[in-house]
Amino acid sequence: MKKKLRSGYTTGACAAAAVKGAALMLRDQALCSEVSIDLPAGFSATFQLHGQSYSLHEASCFVVKDAGDDPDVTNGAEVHAVMQRTPPTLHAGEGMPFIIEGGTGIGRVTKPGLAVPPGEWAINPVPRRMIQQALDSALPEFRNHDAKFKVIISIPDGEERAKKTLNARLGITGGLSILGTSGIVRPISAKAWTDTIDAALDVAKACGCGTVILSTGRSSEIAAQQHLPPLPDEAYIMMGDHVAYALQACAKRGFTEPVVACQFAKLLKIACGHENTHAAASELDLAVLHTWAEDANIPPEKLAIIAHANTAREIAVTTCFDSTLMQLVATRARQAAAGHAPGITLRTLLCGYDGSVVDAAT
Repeated sequence: MKKKLRSGYTTGACAAAAVKGAALMLRDQALCSEVSIDLPAGFSATFQLHGQSYSLHEASCFVVKDAGDDPDVTNGAEVHAVMQRTPPTLHAGEGMPFIIEGGTGIGRVTKPGLAVPPGEWAINPVPRRMIQQALDSALPEFRNHDAKFKVIISIPDGEERAKKTLNARLGITGGLSILGTSGIVRPISAKAWTDTIDAALDVAKACGCGTVILSTGRSSEIAAQQHLPPLPDEAYIMMGDHVAYALQACAKRGFTEPVVACQFAKLLKIACGHENTHAAASELDLAVLHTWAEDANIPPEKLAIIAHANTAREIAVTTCFDSTLMQLVATRARQAAAGHAPGITLRTLLCGYDGSVVDAAT
């Protein structure tokens, strides 16, 4: 029986819990070992607190992020919160008894198109609301008094962890983002990928990119960067296996002629109409390719290679990336792309296994 995968919590949920813990300690002048907060997902969750300290004017603690069984780069990160009493002059506007800032390991937004404007800390709107709700539940009496507070969120090793993300490409520098729309991290979920695709396309649009290059992996992206005329970094979108979603997201934003940079096995999966190129058995794809090749009168010796091959890569290498065969698959890929996202005219960039570009229909 397959083991059920365990869900975890977003950085936004961890930040809100740490803030609530700090607020309670500042209010009660006593240590707090755990807190419960309401999640946007519609239920509450309890978090253990660590590193607690407090004084008359400041309290702090942290929550260790548990991403469940999801391979999240922030799993195990310490999400710290410091809450300080501040002079009222630091706050603008009535009804705002606290301000929220980022500290060590929290990124700053430098490009337009994201949920947070340039110059602001990369603490997204839903986590900000969660923090505000956590504070309201801990300190409701201060809404109508002169007490003012500053909340500082930090992740000590956030800058190092951010190097393993696409934050720099998105224009988030200096650390991680505080994210999450439900408070829950679903294990092995596609949502993290698709959220990143959306964010990257929004940045590309806001930065004025005329088109985008969708790549299935870093090696294909590097090959495209070396082959194509110079393009801004924002034009390069790492879509991974989520081809249908990426194409539909492009269509919504007016990128009607995206380029897909990938190796032959992924191009064949796209040509076969798979919405996700990680899915489906390769044996089926090779059988479909053999039928296409027969219909296109590909020479018998090439048909024999396809018939006896174990992988798509074997076909590409053994046929020396036969141009007629490669163009046949590229044409099918363009047709499949139009089916996923009507109005899209796909351009393909077929990358070899040595970092080169072997076929370009651009």
